[in-house]
Amino acid sequence: MRLVEIHVHPLKSCRGNLVESAVVEAMGLQHDRRWMLVDEDGGFMTGRQHPRLVLLEVRTDADGATFVAPGMDDLRVNVAELKQRMDVQVWGKEFEARCGSDEADFWFADYLGSNCRLVFVGDETTRRTSSDGTVPVGFADAYPLLLIGTASLLELNKRLLQPVSMRHFRPNLVVETDVPHIEDSWRHISVGGVRFENLKPCSRCIFTTVDPKTGQPSHDRQPLEALNGYRRFEDGTMFGINLVARSLGVLQVGNEVTVQP
Repeated sequence: MRLVEIHVHPLKSCRGNLVESAVVEAMGLQHDRRWMLVDEDGGFMTGRQHPRLVLLEVRTDADGATFVAPGMDDLRVNVAELKQRMDVQVWGKEFEARCGSDEADFWFADYLGSNCRLVFVGDETTRRTSSDGTVPVGFADAYPLLLIGTASLLELNKRLLQPVSMRHFRPNLVVETDVPHIEDSWRHISVGGVRFENLKPCSRCIFTTVDPKTGQPSHDRQPLEALNGYRRFEDGTMFGINLVARSLGVLQVGNEVTVQP
């Protein structure tokens, strides 16, 4: 098996960057979900409530990020500018993040039509994965990495009148597979020599119905309704697996993928 796609999402709910290589850090892929928007109380804001976020592109470098949105001048934010701290929450878990760019806060408020603040989390994060409590995680919903097999998407698209892309599901790693959902059974995975562990399947929500090309939710709630028909379990509707990195390194598209007991 081979790694066929790598996606990095610098801002939570933004358009993913399809890249040829990525550095694996303890928190997941470098630059992935290090930025986020929060409301005035520190609550996280996502494409579930603000689907236009999926149209927003982010270019990252060692110093910060440039944000590009339809109808807006580009916005540059350097991490060094963010000298304030505030408590933020992701799914009820509170932790500290950096903030303090008034220009960015006004820019995003103009784009979304809602008051918000831009926050950043670095390696100093105190947030940890919910299952084992040891792995640091940034602004991802619960786990640092998400993997999906290509056969799983093919199986879903057989059940849809309008096929969807992998971007609907916002994975980090896409592996070429022959058997739908075979990744559910994997426990320990090596990609180009970098080791990962599968902690649990990924439960899917209404965000999957937002078209990544238009930023519009589908009127028929697809592809979530189709998934509900054959992938609904006691803990939710599952598609893809949540990973943590058990070693560090660099991934390249084309890397060999092996599964270990």
